[in-house]
Amino acid sequence: MDHVTSTDGTRIAFDRTGNGPAIVMVVGAFCTRLTTKTLSYVLAPHYTIFEYDRRGRGDSGDAPSYAVEREYEDLAAIIAEAGGSAFVYGHSSGAALALGAAAQGVPMRKIAVYEPPFFPGQESPGAFTEEVRELLAAGDREEAALRFIVNTGAPREAAEQIRNAPFWPDMLAIAHTLPSDLTLSDLGAVDLNWTAGIREPILALFGGESADWASNAARLIAETAPDARASVVEGQAHGVSDETLAPVLRDFFV
Repeated sequence: MDHVTSTDGTRIAFDRTGNGPAIVMVVGAFCTRLTTKTLSYVLAPHYTIFEYDRRGRGDSGDAPSYAVEREYEDLAAIIAEAGGSAFVYGHSSGAALALGAAAQGVPMRKIAVYEPPFFPGQESPGAFTEEVRELLAAGDREEAALRFIVNTGAPREAAEQIRNAPFWPDMLAIAHTLPSDLTLSDLGAVDLNWTAGIREPILALFGGESADWASNAARLIAETAPDARASVVEGQAHGVSDETLAPVLRDFFV
């Protein structure tokens, strides 16, 4: 494990593995740099993989207040460590983070995103974000996490099953970062016209078994960004298989 120092002085932890052109992994809700280890193992013979803990998670530091701009700066610091430009893969809210950073000029070679939680034309999730903040402030991480899972599309029964899974304590350990993920999804609550400023090639992926919002978001990105295309990953849902995803990324990151 290594660290870089972001613009505001926050130390961001990362792992570097493999050999070849750099890929930076940007994870979503409930995830740390450990989440992508299986995917990185498959890609490492062909690329140098940078996996980092987003601020407030794992071994990274944090700041007293949250702003998406600080997350852009964190990603920029990792990319600088990777040589000043890199391929970037983002999943879910990590995909929103990657696109937002690219729109702000963070240098990237190509960007692959899987199901960024964008819902153009729908109401901002601001009220729900505040509800989650209040639960966390009251110390109820479990209810905050359960409501987040249900609000993002899972039935309550499925959420209860997740609560009984062995990885539930790890999810609760970073539940305090859920408002950050909700803030990032707010980037796509009104429209996606801001993606017109992204000049890098974009591959917007969605699962063939996912809900309609995922394909709608990918296709809107393809329509608004100047060098973007949408592509379905058949047989997959939001939790895409690493073995299925890896060859798709290898074909794009050339």
